Amino acid sequence: MAKVFYIATHATDDPTKATLPVIGAVGSKAADIECTLGFIGEGAYLIKDSVAAHVQGVGFPPFKELFAQVVAQNVPIFV
Repeated sequence: MAKVFYIATHATDDPTKATLPVIGAVGSKAADIECTLGFIGEGAYLIKDSVAAHVQGVGFPPFKELFAQVVAQNVPIFV
């Protein structure tokens, strides 16, 4: 089985790049691919609700909605 590790390195500094790892994780789970999410650097701030509430990449649903899907699917998360 394929395994993917997505790393978020952006947050409010670039909302679109901040959203991409979570979009990847949602897609991986839909394709039955094992995945993990890591948040480092600026990306670590996305774990705070007050920050995540204000992040929405261009053309994507709000970060909080996508992150909730990842959590509901039990994707391992490292900060």
